[in-house]
Amino acid sequence: MTFQTRIQPSRRSQTVLVTGGAGFIGSHLCDSLLQRGERVICVDNLLTGAIDNVRPLLNHPNFRFVECDVRDPLCIEGDIDRIYSLACPASPRHYQTDPIGTMKTCVIGTMNVLELAQKNSARVLQASTSEVYGDPEVHPQPESYLGHVNTIGPRACYDEGKRAAETLMFDYQRTHGVEVKVARIFNTYGPRMLENDGRVVSNFIVQALRGEPITIYGEGTQTRSFCFIDDLIRGLALLMESPPSVTGPCNLGNPQEITIESVAREVLACTNSASSLRFEPLPKDDPKRRKPVIETAERALGWRPRVALQDGLRATIAYFALRVATPSPVLLRAHASRDTSRIARARLMIASRQ
Repeated sequence: MTFQTRIQPSRRSQTVLVTGGAGFIGSHLCDSLLQRGERVICVDNLLTGAIDNVRPLLNHPNFRFVECDVRDPLCIEGDIDRIYSLACPASPRHYQTDPIGTMKTCVIGTMNVLELAQKNSARVLQASTSEVYGDPEVHPQPESYLGHVNTIGPRACYDEGKRAAETLMFDYQRTHGVEVKVARIFNTYGPRMLENDGRVVSNFIVQALRGEPITIYGEGTQTRSFCFIDDLIRGLALLMESPPSVTGPCNLGNPQEITIESVAREVLACTNSASSLRFEPLPKDDPKRRKPVIETAERALGWRPRVALQDGLRATIAYFALRVATPSPVLLRAHASRDTSRIARARLMIASRQ
């Protein structure tokens, strides 16, 4: 099978709206769109996004930042060609802090995005999630699997909210003819993750750099499939610019399955950390296995992930090493350099292996 390696340049520069554009995924997407020559409008309420993520873009002539909440009507002047709908807290620690607000973001926010898309005859891509599969009884998970979600559990605000958002996308397509795309994103990691978001990779790296015990919930035998941010951004762009008949849902993730304990030990090896492992009770409804079937992405988009976990972890560690105070002298020597080119060098290493 032949895989596409890049997005074909637009015939004209497009205006692209990215909601949640100051977040982890959104800010990388804004970078990529600007590099392709698009005009970018970044919308974020900065609840979990950070202005520092897009600060280097603020003086770019094709970039505009709008601080607002998608739960409010989106009053964006001018024509819009594409909308990436990414706005929503994505880690359990954040979306469970305000579960009602999370549900409103998924439902009301998606409706506001779709209304704007309809008004502008814009194509819209919804960033859905592997969480729509819940704690799956089918493994690995194809897009045809309808999921196993606890509708009244503590994770339901996000799981069910994203399922409702998918429903709205296809209802607007059927009722109003809006061009829609739905990406189901599996565990993504990389630079610009929040230090305190409670997700596996960022938790492990921060704890290892600080010399703290690595916290593993459950026995560490549960599995995830980790996709590096650069691979995901490429997949989102390919899906957005695919033919109108390619609507999704489309799984975007790395089919290489790994146990949580194995990830912890890989982080320890990459950081040369002496941190111990500490096991805590598994949170309610935490999925025990997670692995995407990516045949749709391979066939329709020519996409598959390229970045090996060890390479992606090294780039992510280089980012966090600039942000995290490291008590260990060994780790200080290894990671506390303020030379930001280390991240670029790690990414260059990734590129050279592709």
